[in-house]
Amino acid sequence: MSKRLHSLSSLLRAAVSLAAAALAAIALAAPPGALPALNIAIEDTSVSGISSGGFMSVQMQVAHSGIVRGAGVVAGGPYYCAQDSVLKATTECSCTGAPTLSCKVGEASTAVPELVAATRAFRAEGRIDDPAQIARQRVVTVVGGKDALVPAAITRQLHGYYDAFGLPAAALKPVTLDAAGHTMPTTAYGGACGTTDEPYIGSCGFEAAHAILDWIYGPDVAPPRTTPTPAGRFVEFDQRAYIPATGFFSHLWGTGLDKTGWVYIPPACAAGERCRLHVVFHGCKQGQSFLPLRRPPDGGLYNGTTFVRNTGYDRWADTNRLVVLFPQAVSIPWKNPNGCWDWWGYTDAHYATRDGIQIRSVRAMIERLASGRHD
Repeated sequence: MSKRLHSLSSLLRAAVSLAAAALAAIALAAPPGALPALNIAIEDTSVSGISSGGFMSVQMQVAHSGIVRGAGVVAGGPYYCAQDSVLKATTECSCTGAPTLSCKVGEASTAVPELVAATRAFRAEGRIDDPAQIARQRVVTVVGGKDALVPAAITRQLHGYYDAFGLPAAALKPVTLDAAGHTMPTTAYGGACGTTDEPYIGSCGFEAAHAILDWIYGPDVAPPRTTPTPAGRFVEFDQRAYIPATGFFSHLWGTGLDKTGWVYIPPACAAGERCRLHVVFHGCKQGQSFLPLRRPPDGGLYNGTTFVRNTGYDRWADTNRLVVLFPQAVSIPWKNPNGCWDWWGYTDAHYATRDGIQIRSVRAMIERLASGRHD
């Protein structure tokens, strides 16, 4: 009996020691801090995103066209497509309301002439940069031939929007992956390419990150890192420092922005060399704090860094002196349960302009990262 008691006592002591060590590690771990001030050429900033992140990348591209060099839009549509209506967003700019709401997507469902007129009105009011600057950018669009959520017709209307503001045909690279569903295409990571399912990352034998960065920054883009281990660092940072105060719990309930975000910093950029910045917007149900129905491929209960670490951007960043910012949206019960970026107005009436709280916050992140610039 005494041996059993001794063994039980030893197990209890071991358990207590492990618990104490875990608590000590938590206590010693530094909380996420501020973004670093790096030597970044802010006028060389580019953006990309998928789904709601695709619509959000277009919003950043238009609202801040003065600093944006180019954009990559995966399964996204034209600027201000929803026109402040979640119904229009989910039935005419996408089919994300189905089967509850009937999909009405067609070749003219986004009403591009109205969107062009609204864009010009925003400019006249001083709420966005001059949209004429879109004409100097370089744009990639990627759409899946089997994407039933944001069908190819929406991407074609995005092309029409760009054409209205003078983007040359030679500066637009349309990519259609016939076998792809609603997914972020990668070379080999994720589920079946034709599947439309969480976490919406598909093994397609095609890397969207490569296509986007190569087109925007080409033709001198260096080949990617060939080793699996990143040369740089994924750094978690406190997003709340860049979110304008909107009241109690403003970092969450009023903005749709998570407490923290991520940035990837290659060694050369950390050492002070001149670098460029690319901002990546995840899609709905892809944010780090989203709780999927099934356990994510990388383990854990929440998505965590599944999107951040596995979409390929870091491989190209390491060899091209490119800092990659991954801001994070978060779910809001009833208003935004899927953790989408705001492209229909769940945060405020200014969501598509420089005055929108999400756009203001991301711009503040960009300016902080570029604040260490020296010529």
